[in-house]
Amino acid sequence: MTQQQFLSALFQRNQHGFTGYPSKTLAAEFTDRLFHFLFGATKGKMRNLLDVENAYANLQGHLQTLLQDVIANTQTLQTAAEAFFEEIPSIYEVLLEDANAILEFDPAARSVEEVLIAYPGFFATAVYRFAHALWELDVPVLPRILTEYAHSNTGIDIHPGATIGKAFAIDHGTGIVIGETTVIGDHVKIYQGVTLGALNVAKSKGADTKRHPTIEDNVIIYSGASILGGTTVVGHDSIIGGNVFLTYSVPAASVVYHKSEIRVKDNNPFPEPLNFVI
Repeated sequence: MTQQQFLSALFQRNQHGFTGYPSKTLAAEFTDRLFHFLFGATKGKMRNLLDVENAYANLQGHLQTLLQDVIANTQTLQTAAEAFFEEIPSIYEVLLEDANAILEFDPAARSVEEVLIAYPGFFATAVYRFAHALWELDVPVLPRILTEYAHSNTGIDIHPGATIGKAFAIDHGTGIVIGETTVIGDHVKIYQGVTLGALNVAKSKGADTKRHPTIEDNVIIYSGASILGGTTVVGHDSIIGGNVFLTYSVPAASVVYHKSEIRVKDNNPFPEPLNFVI
Protein backbone atom coordinates (compact mmCIF):
# COMPACT_ATOMS: atom_id res chain seq x y z
CA MET A 1 0.00 0.00 0.00
CA THR A 2 1.41 3.37 -1.00
CA GLN A 3 1.26 6.38 1.30
CA GLN A 4 -1.46 7.91 -0.86
CA GLN A 5 -3.51 4.72 -0.74
CA PHE A 6 -3.03 4.55 3.03
CA LEU A 7 -4.24 8.14 3.50
CA SER A 8 -7.20 7.53 1.21
CA ALA A 9 -8.16 4.35 3.09
CA LEU A 10 -7.85 6.15 6.43
CA PHE A 11 -10.10 8.94 5.18
CA GLN A 12 -12.72 6.47 3.95
CA ARG A 13 -12.68 4.55 7.22
CA ASN A 14 -13.25 7.70 9.24
CA GLN A 15 -16.33 8.57 7.20
CA HIS A 16 -18.21 5.66 8.79
CA GLY A 17 -19.34 5.28 12.37
CA PHE A 18 -17.98 8.01 14.61
CA THR A 19 -17.25 11.44 13.29
CA GLY A 20 -14.10 11.23 15.40
CA TYR A 21 -12.91 10.33 18.88
CA PRO A 22 -13.61 12.49 21.90
CA SER A 23 -10.64 14.24 23.43
CA LYS A 24 -9.66 12.40 26.60
CA THR A 25 -8.48 15.69 28.04
CA LEU A 26 -11.82 17.39 27.40
CA ALA A 27 -13.67 14.34 28.76
CA ALA A 28 -11.60 14.43 31.95
CA GLU A 29 -12.21 18.17 32.30
CA PHE A 30 -15.96 17.66 31.88
CA THR A 31 -15.97 14.89 34.48
CA ASP A 32 -14.09 17.00 37.02
CA ARG A 33 -16.18 20.11 36.33
CA LEU A 34 -19.45 18.22 36.77
CA PHE A 35 -18.24 16.48 39.92
CA HIS A 36 -17.03 19.74 41.45
CA PHE A 37 -20.21 21.56 40.42
CA LEU A 38 -22.33 18.99 42.24
CA PHE A 39 -20.24 18.60 45.36
CA GLY A 40 -19.14 22.02 46.44
CA ALA A 41 -15.66 22.64 45.10
CA THR A 42 -17.07 25.73 43.37
CA LYS A 43 -18.34 27.18 46.65
CA GLY A 44 -17.54 30.88 46.82
CA LYS A 45 -16.98 31.08 43.06
CA MET A 46 -20.69 31.44 42.31
CA ARG A 47 -22.18 34.50 43.97
CA ASN A 48 -25.84 34.02 43.12
CA LEU A 49 -28.34 31.76 41.39
CA LEU A 50 -27.55 33.30 38.01
CA ASP A 51 -23.92 32.23 38.37
CA VAL A 52 -25.11 28.69 39.15
CA GLU A 53 -27.38 28.67 36.09
CA ASN A 54 -24.57 29.95 33.88
CA ALA A 55 -22.18 27.30 35.17
CA TYR A 56 -24.79 24.64 34.48
CA ALA A 57 -25.31 25.93 30.95
CA ASN A 58 -21.55 25.91 30.37
CA LEU A 59 -21.44 22.26 31.43
CA GLN A 60 -24.17 21.48 28.91
CA GLY A 61 -22.15 23.20 26.20
CA HIS A 62 -19.05 21.25 27.23
CA LEU A 63 -20.95 17.96 26.87
CA GLN A 64 -22.29 18.94 23.46
CA THR A 65 -18.73 19.62 22.31
CA LEU A 66 -17.74 16.11 23.39
CA LEU A 67 -20.78 14.55 21.74
CA GLN A 68 -19.96 16.18 18.40
CA ASP A 69 -17.14 13.67 18.04
CA VAL A 70 -19.36 10.61 18.48
CA ILE A 71 -22.80 11.65 17.21
CA ALA A 72 -23.03 13.00 13.68
CA ASN A 73 -26.66 14.13 13.74
CA THR A 74 -27.04 17.54 15.38
CA GLN A 75 -30.60 16.93 16.58
CA THR A 76 -29.67 13.56 18.09
CA LEU A 77 -26.68 15.19 19.78
CA GLN A 78 -28.76 17.94 21.36
CA THR A 79 -31.43 15.47 22.46
CA ALA A 80 -28.82 13.29 24.15
CA ALA A 81 -27.24 16.25 25.96
CA GLU A 82 -30.62 17.50 27.18
CA ALA A 83 -31.68 14.04 28.30
CA PHE A 84 -28.43 13.59 30.24
CA PHE A 85 -28.86 16.82 32.16
CA GLU A 86 -32.50 15.98 32.88
CA GLU A 87 -31.11 12.97 34.78
CA ILE A 88 -28.60 14.98 36.82
CA PRO A 89 -31.00 15.82 39.71
CA SER A 90 -31.80 12.11 40.17
CA ILE A 91 -28.12 11.14 39.86
CA TYR A 92 -27.24 13.75 42.48
CA GLU A 93 -29.78 12.35 44.95
CA VAL A 94 -28.55 8.78 44.45
CA LEU A 95 -24.93 9.89 44.90
CA LEU A 96 -25.77 11.54 48.20
CA GLU A 97 -27.21 8.19 49.30
CA ASP A 98 -23.96 6.52 48.20
CA ALA A 99 -21.91 9.05 50.19
CA ASN A 100 -24.03 8.56 53.32
CA ALA A 101 -23.73 4.78 52.98
CA ILE A 102 -19.93 5.11 52.97
CA LEU A 103 -20.11 7.43 55.99
CA GLU A 104 -22.29 4.92 57.83
CA PHE A 105 -20.07 1.92 57.03
CA ASP A 106 -16.60 3.40 57.46
CA PRO A 107 -15.58 4.35 61.01
CA ALA A 108 -12.67 6.35 59.60
CA ALA A 109 -15.02 8.74 57.78
CA ARG A 110 -15.58 11.87 59.85
CA SER A 111 -18.15 13.66 57.69
CA VAL A 112 -20.05 13.33 54.44
CA GLU A 113 -17.98 16.21 53.06
CA GLU A 114 -14.83 14.15 53.60
CA VAL A 115 -16.40 11.28 51.66
CA LEU A 116 -17.48 13.56 48.80
CA ILE A 117 -14.08 15.12 48.26
CA ALA A 118 -11.50 12.62 49.51
CA TYR A 119 -12.82 9.09 48.95
CA PRO A 120 -11.73 7.46 45.67
CA GLY A 121 -14.55 4.92 45.93
CA PHE A 122 -17.10 7.70 45.90
CA PHE A 123 -15.42 9.45 42.97
CA ALA A 124 -15.39 6.21 40.95
CA THR A 125 -19.05 5.63 41.78
CA ALA A 126 -19.98 9.17 40.75
CA VAL A 127 -18.19 8.90 37.42
CA TYR A 128 -19.80 5.50 36.84
CA ARG A 129 -23.25 7.06 37.40
CA PHE A 130 -22.47 9.87 34.94
CA ALA A 131 -21.20 7.36 32.39
CA HIS A 132 -24.11 4.97 32.94
CA ALA A 133 -26.58 7.74 32.13
CA LEU A 134 -24.77 8.32 28.82
CA TRP A 135 -24.65 4.55 28.24
CA GLU A 136 -28.43 4.34 28.68
CA LEU A 137 -28.76 7.06 26.00
CA ASP A 138 -26.73 4.88 23.59
CA VAL A 139 -23.90 7.40 23.43
CA PRO A 140 -20.92 5.54 21.93
CA VAL A 141 -17.35 5.53 23.30
CA LEU A 142 -17.68 8.50 25.68
CA PRO A 143 -19.05 6.49 28.64
CA ARG A 144 -16.01 4.21 28.48
CA ILE A 145 -13.66 7.18 28.34
CA LEU A 146 -15.26 8.59 31.50
CA THR A 147 -15.03 5.35 33.48
CA GLU A 148 -11.48 4.73 32.29
CA TYR A 149 -10.57 8.20 33.54
CA ALA A 150 -11.90 7.20 36.97
CA HIS A 151 -10.10 3.85 36.66
CA SER A 152 -6.76 5.55 35.98
CA ASN A 153 -7.23 7.85 38.98
CA THR A 154 -8.60 5.38 41.52
CA GLY A 155 -7.70 1.84 40.42
CA ILE A 156 -11.44 1.05 40.39
CA ASP A 157 -12.75 -0.34 37.09
CA ILE A 158 -16.54 -0.11 36.73
CA HIS A 159 -18.01 -0.72 33.30
CA PRO A 160 -20.64 1.93 32.44
CA GLY A 161 -23.05 -0.81 31.37
CA ALA A 162 -23.25 -2.32 34.86
CA THR A 163 -26.44 -1.76 36.85
CA ILE A 164 -25.83 -0.56 40.42
CA GLY A 165 -28.53 0.25 42.96
CA LYS A 166 -28.64 2.99 45.57
CA ALA A 167 -26.53 3.36 48.73
CA PHE A 168 -23.55 1.65 47.10
CA ALA A 169 -20.43 1.76 49.27
CA ILE A 170 -16.86 1.08 48.15
CA ASP A 171 -14.28 0.82 50.95
CA HIS A 172 -10.69 1.56 49.86
CA GLY A 173 -11.49 0.26 46.39
CA THR A 174 -8.15 -0.32 44.68
CA GLY A 175 -8.34 -3.28 42.32
CA ILE A 176 -12.13 -3.55 42.13
CA VAL A 177 -13.45 -4.76 38.75
CA ILE A 178 -17.17 -4.69 37.93
CA GLY A 179 -18.11 -6.06 34.53
CA GLU A 180 -20.59 -4.81 31.97
CA THR A 181 -23.59 -7.06 32.72
CA THR A 182 -23.18 -7.05 36.51
CA VAL A 183 -26.36 -6.26 38.43
CA ILE A 184 -25.94 -4.93 41.98
CA GLY A 185 -28.86 -4.24 44.30
CA ASP A 186 -29.29 -1.62 47.01
CA HIS A 187 -27.14 -1.17 50.11
CA VAL A 188 -24.23 -3.28 48.85
CA LYS A 189 -20.72 -2.81 50.24
CA ILE A 190 -17.58 -3.90 48.40
CA TYR A 191 -13.99 -3.88 49.62
CA GLN A 192 -10.75 -3.58 47.65
CA GLY A 193 -9.62 -6.22 45.18
CA VAL A 194 -13.10 -7.61 44.46
CA THR A 195 -13.82 -8.92 40.95
CA LEU A 196 -17.37 -9.26 39.64
CA GLY A 197 -16.39 -10.87 36.39
CA ALA A 198 -17.25 -13.29 33.63
CA LEU A 199 -16.47 -16.89 33.01
CA ASN A 200 -15.27 -17.77 29.53
CA VAL A 201 -17.96 -16.57 27.10
CA ALA A 202 -17.60 -16.90 23.34
CA LYS A 203 -17.55 -13.59 21.51
CA SER A 204 -20.09 -15.03 19.07
CA LYS A 205 -22.76 -15.02 21.81
CA GLY A 206 -22.78 -11.24 21.73
CA ALA A 207 -22.20 -8.42 24.19
CA ASP A 208 -25.79 -8.59 25.45
CA THR A 209 -25.23 -12.04 26.96
CA LYS A 210 -25.46 -11.95 30.77
CA ARG A 211 -21.83 -12.70 31.60
CA HIS A 212 -21.39 -11.20 35.04
CA PRO A 213 -23.00 -11.98 38.41
CA THR A 214 -26.03 -10.57 40.16
CA ILE A 215 -25.55 -9.26 43.70
CA GLU A 216 -28.81 -8.77 45.58
CA ASP A 217 -29.58 -6.19 48.30
CA ASN A 218 -27.62 -5.78 51.54
CA VAL A 219 -24.63 -7.91 50.54
CA ILE A 220 -21.09 -7.34 51.84
CA ILE A 221 -18.17 -8.59 49.75
CA TYR A 222 -14.78 -8.55 51.47
CA SER A 223 -11.39 -7.94 49.90
CA GLY A 224 -9.96 -10.22 47.26
CA ALA A 225 -13.19 -12.09 46.51
CA SER A 226 -13.93 -13.11 42.91
CA ILE A 227 -17.53 -13.78 41.90
CA LEU A 228 -17.86 -14.95 38.31
CA GLY A 229 -20.53 -15.93 35.82
CA GLY A 230 -23.76 -14.60 34.39
CA THR A 231 -25.94 -17.14 36.18
CA THR A 232 -24.25 -16.61 39.55
CA VAL A 233 -26.57 -14.90 42.04
CA VAL A 234 -25.56 -13.86 45.55
CA GLY A 235 -28.74 -13.79 47.61
CA HIS A 236 -29.69 -10.76 49.65
CA ASP A 237 -28.20 -10.17 53.11
CA SER A 238 -25.24 -12.46 52.38
CA ILE A 239 -21.61 -12.01 53.41
CA ILE A 240 -18.85 -13.07 51.04
CA GLY A 241 -15.55 -13.42 52.86
CA GLY A 242 -12.11 -12.35 51.72
CA ASN A 243 -10.39 -14.31 48.92
CA VAL A 244 -13.49 -16.38 48.13
CA PHE A 245 -13.66 -17.70 44.55
CA LEU A 246 -17.32 -18.17 43.71
CA THR A 247 -18.80 -19.45 40.44
CA TYR A 248 -22.21 -20.66 41.62
CA SER A 249 -25.22 -19.07 43.26
CA VAL A 250 -25.74 -18.87 47.01
CA PRO A 251 -29.09 -18.37 48.78
CA ALA A 252 -30.12 -15.35 50.80
CA ALA A 253 -28.45 -14.77 54.18
CA SER A 254 -25.47 -16.98 53.32
CA VAL A 255 -22.00 -16.62 54.79
CA VAL A 256 -19.36 -17.76 52.32
CA TYR A 257 -15.75 -17.89 53.45
CA HIS A 258 -12.38 -19.18 52.36
CA LYS A 259 -10.72 -21.43 54.94
CA SER A 260 -6.94 -21.30 54.97
CA GLU A 261 -4.40 -22.74 57.38
CA ILE A 262 -1.82 -20.42 58.88
CA ARG A 263 1.08 -21.85 60.88
CA VAL A 264 3.21 -19.74 63.18
CA LYS A 265 6.60 -21.00 64.39
CA ASP A 266 9.15 -19.47 66.68
CA ASN A 267 12.65 -18.62 65.50
CA ASN A 268 14.34 -21.71 66.98
CA PRO A 269 16.14 -24.10 64.62
CA PHE A 270 13.74 -26.26 62.70
CA PRO A 271 14.51 -30.00 63.04
CA GLU A 272 14.08 -30.63 59.32
CA PRO A 273 15.69 -28.66 56.51
CA LEU A 274 13.45 -26.30 54.57
CA ASN A 275 13.72 -26.56 50.82
CA PHE A 276 13.65 -23.28 48.95
CA VAL A 277 13.13 -23.27 45.20
CA ILE A 278 14.01 -20.13 43.29
